[in-house]
Amino acid sequence: MRLKTRFATALLVATLAGPCVSVVKAQAASATDASGEQKARDLLDKMVIALGGDGWLNRRDWLLEGQVGYFFRGAPTGAVTVFWDFHRQTGGPETEVERIEYTKKRDIVQMFTANSADEVTFRGKVALPEDVSEDYFRRRKHSIEVVIHDWLKLPGTMVVFEGTTMVQRRVADKVTVISPTNDAITIELDANSHLPLARTFQYRNEKYKDFDIDREEYDGYHSVQGIQTAYTVTRFRNGDMVNQKFYTDVKYNQNLSPDLFDIQATIAAKQKVGKK
Repeated sequence: MRLKTRFATALLVATLAGPCVSVVKAQAASATDASGEQKARDLLDKMVIALGGDGWLNRRDWLLEGQVGYFFRGAPTGAVTVFWDFHRQTGGPETEVERIEYTKKRDIVQMFTANSADEVTFRGKVALPEDVSEDYFRRRKHSIEVVIHDWLKLPGTMVVFEGTTMVQRRVADKVTVISPTNDAITIELDANSHLPLARTFQYRNEKYKDFDIDREEYDGYHSVQGIQTAYTVTRFRNGDMVNQKFYTDVKYNQNLSPDLFDIQATIAAKQKVGKK
């Protein structure tokens, strides 16, 4: 009788303890997730400070001058061209407009607004191919600037610390930001300087019904007007190098004229040159 009583008591304790253990485990997991998210957000804060803090956050315009080389299946094609890349924004990244001039004569101009992508020569204006414009706007919507200015401010955004990894033979802290719409961007930061070494996201390939991976790596940082700037930017698609940009000169906050980004003014100027 006494044995049955002890068994019943032990069974009751075990039954009552089960839910308690589950609750404790859930609370511990929740606390771990919260601490991981806070660590990830702290790392992104350190990244912004490393890039230049308010100076980087509040850039009005910038000019990137350099060369770009192109690759096919990871091998160089031999095609290299010079470029002048102008950016201007009146608010956050969503207000950004861009103008890229190619060749030494600067006679090919690509212009991007919030919803248009065009090329201008002395022959006039033509819309860029759909795959080119889609690629451009997809990368623009997955930039580090968009993460900091927009995604982190949205209710429901998750920030995950994914441990350490290696990028360009450097130890990096890996942080993934997941938007409320379940879109995700991974940023890998130098574990010492906290500067971004890579940005990665994936997107659905509608043709093959699978996912492609877009990745940029940043190297050769220099301080320009108090803003840390990567002078080498390498882009990969599905692990293959696509292009590599080398900047030779960078300037910020030059009060670039809005006319520089006016497509009609650009068309008129190019046609005038073409008539000479």
